[in-house]
Amino acid sequence: MSVLTTDHPAWTELEGGGRARAVCTGTGVWAVAWDSDGVHLTCVDGSEDVKPTVVTTDPARVPADVPAQLREGLDGLGVTQRLANPWLWDAITTAVLRQVVRAEQARKLYRAWCWGYGSRYTTPYGELTLAPSPAQVLAPTDDEFANIGAKFHSTVLRAAAGLYEANAARWQHLGAPELTAALVRVPRIGPWTAAAAASDFTGDFAVYPHDDLAVRTWAAKIAPTYPWPDKKDKSFGPMWTGWAGPDRTALHSLTLSTLTWGSHAR
Repeated sequence: MSVLTTDHPAWTELEGGGRARAVCTGTGVWAVAWDSDGVHLTCVDGSEDVKPTVVTTDPARVPADVPAQLREGLDGLGVTQRLANPWLWDAITTAVLRQVVRAEQARKLYRAWCWGYGSRYTTPYGELTLAPSPAQVLAPTDDEFANIGAKFHSTVLRAAAGLYEANAARWQHLGAPELTAALVRVPRIGPWTAAAAASDFTGDFAVYPHDDLAVRTWAAKIAPTYPWPDKKDKSFGPMWTGWAGPDRTALHSLTLSTLTWGSHAR
């Protein structure tokens, strides 16, 4: 059985095992589930013309220069699968809600945001939700943002909603590096948030913020005897990308496999 990357906070555990989430493609809403038999797709609203895409990552493509202990840990995952987020707006929302909060807190905040102001769908896996659309983001008051703990994020979400409506048709066809550069132009979306959103949407983790705390934490847990740079040391990112050199697939494989190991280990 392959391993599913469950870094996105929409994944919910099912009774009896497995995970499920709702996603929005260009033509419909899908319930995506994963269990011992693999990934299952069910269109629950709209048409099936555009299906969600699953990205496979093979740790055999990890750069040859990585520490042996890190390579061995990632090899243990085997080929993994991750759902590329088909809705760019959700990818932006998810990355924004991760600003200034820890990963577990961001997961709870995202779910509260979806249940409070998003859209709900009845699926074969129970009721699942989507994040509020750009139009829905403009509806809550400051107090309502505060009630779910998203007061800090209200300004950037509102700004992003307006710019998304005007630019989504173009943004959705950009590659990961170009999309990252475009999102940085949104007020209060910095390089970290832009890169995280672009990675989530495109499935290309060669642009992910490689000195992210999650990457550093899981790498150190996989290879605890390696002399990793201190948290305040700026050399981690260049070291990480340097192992891959110009090989974007190798960098993607190293980064996403490490994040997957973290999700799977927990």
